[in-house]
Amino acid sequence: MNKRETRKTAILVDGGYYRKRAMDLWGRKDADSRADELFSYCLLHLDLPEEPRDLYRIFYYDCPPMTREMIHPLDGSKTTFAEQAGTRWTNAFYEALAKKRKLAIRRGELAESQARYDLKPDVLRALLDKKRTLDSLTKNDFKIEVKQKGVDMRIGLDVASLAYGGYVDQIILIAGDSDFIPVAKMARKHGIDFILDPMKQNIKAKLSEHIDGIECYVDKLAPASKSAAGSDASHKEGIEK
Repeated sequence: MNKRETRKTAILVDGGYYRKRAMDLWGRKDADSRADELFSYCLLHLDLPEEPRDLYRIFYYDCPPMTREMIHPLDGSKTTFAEQAGTRWTNAFYEALAKKRKLAIRRGELAESQARYDLKPDVLRALLDKKRTLDSLTKNDFKIEVKQKGVDMRIGLDVASLAYGGYVDQIILIAGDSDFIPVAKMARKHGIDFILDPMKQNIKAKLSEHIDGIECYVDKLAPASKSAAGSDASHKEGIEK
C-alpha cells in the first residue's frame, strides 16, 4: 500500500461560535487558558486523523469587544463597556492568541452605534402572557443586542484566497452555521477537501450536502476544573464573561 500523501491543512475558527461552545463544554476560563485550549483543540485535527496533515495556518475570526457607553432603559444607569471585565478578558484573549505559532487573527467590526438593550425573549413572553408586570422588571431582564460585521466576509475571502492560490489541500472549519454553504461549495469546486467541525452540535442537512466530512474532538479535552473559575471577586475579573 502506498504511503498517503501529507495534506496541507488550514484550520478556520468562527470565534463567536467556538467561545460559546467552549464555555458550554469546558466552563469559564481565564484568557490565557482559553487561548491555550483553542490552540490545543485545533491541533487535535492534525494529531488524531489517520491521514497525515501539515498545518498551513490557523485563522481565528471574531470581533473586538464593545467599548461605547450605554444608558440602561430601566433605571438610566450608565455603563462604559471599555472598563468592563468582559472587555478586558477579550483583549487579553486576543493578546494570548497572537503569541501562538502559525495563528492569524482576523477581526470584524461591531455595529456599536446600533447597539441597544432588548428584553430577553422569555421575559417578553411572560409580559405578553401577563405572567409578569412592568413593575417587576429588573436590569437582568435585559440583554444587549449588537450586530457583528465582516466576520463571514473575511472567512469567505480567506477560503477564496486559499483555494485560488492553491496554498492548501484541505480546509477544516470550526463552525456550525449553514451560512457557510457558499464558502464550502466554492472550496470544493477547486479541489479542496472541506471538513466541518460543529463541536458536537447538530447541523442542518443542507449543510451536510456540501462538505466532505465532519470531525469533532471535544471529548478529547477534559472539562475545566472547579478551581479554574475561582471563587473570590478579584479573581473573577480575569474569568471569561
